[in-house]
Amino acid sequence: MFFNILAIFLGLFLLIVGAELLVRGASNIAKKFHIPEILIGLTIVALGTSMPELFITVKSASQGVTDLIVGNAIGSDLCNLLFILGIMAIIKPINVQKETKKFHIPIVFMSTLLILGVSTGILTNQSNIIGFKTGILLIVLFILYIFYPIVLDRKRIVEEYYKEKESKEKNVKNFLLQIAKIAIGIVLLKVGGELVVGYASIVAKNYGISERLIGLTIVAMGTSLPELVTSIVATINGDADIAVGNLIGSSVLNLLLILGIGSIITSIEISKEFIANLLLLAFTNALIWLFCYIPKKNIITRIKGFSLVTIFIVYVISLLK
Repeated sequence: MFFNILAIFLGLFLLIVGAELLVRGASNIAKKFHIPEILIGLTIVALGTSMPELFITVKSASQGVTDLIVGNAIGSDLCNLLFILGIMAIIKPINVQKETKKFHIPIVFMSTLLILGVSTGILTNQSNIIGFKTGILLIVLFILYIFYPIVLDRKRIVEEYYKEKESKEKNVKNFLLQIAKIAIGIVLLKVGGELVVGYASIVAKNYGISERLIGLTIVAMGTSLPELVTSIVATINGDADIAVGNLIGSSVLNLLLILGIGSIITSIEISKEFIANLLLLAFTNALIWLFCYIPKKNIITRIKGFSLVTIFIVYVISLLK
């Protein structure tokens, strides 16, 4: 058993290191093209730090371990929006941008309601199941969400790129180094994902622990560590836009891309327990949205951050009962 636990933590460590390499390489390349920080957070950083969830989803789906997929996706979102965002606000109050308040946060909320609607059978003929067709729809919605801010800002990005091109030559050696970081990061993420899924399932079966609980706790919190580290460092360095974009982008990615890919590989069953977790996630989204409109407007204060962390702690304790 000690070996199994050690293998899980080794897998989580590889996931963290792999995500760090992937994020650094991708972010450096993105900054070279003068992409705004919030956009970097919503796209490249969010995709990079969510790679652990993605690899675990593909591995779990291929093995038919669907509870781990759902638990990982929902648990990671709750960890992102309650614990990590709360910790960020406690460290330094977060100034929420107008576009984030009026577009990105509502998108997370609506994505949660969409999954709830599918899971309860309100939007489909078959309740508690996310099937192949729904999976395709979720992935299409995610692609549209990712490309929306890029299309809006495309003119400025192109102009900045050509200014950079005219002012100095590209550093080819540095560019290749960033590509190498991305490649190594992906390999580490793949190996780490396989270790976590394989040995977490073994531990769950040996001790009679449900895969739902494993997914909502150990795996969800473990795969959220890249977001936690990235967000704290960004907040301390004064790059809160990257951190906020990372958390929101990762949350949308978990609901649309992660569950979408998983359901394309194999049909995903959503149990009643998961529906309760989805309701909590919907409440969390609504609360964060509300925080942007009540004093201090557009700022998630330390008190608001503390309330988010408190809700998360109560939620985790309720899972362990």
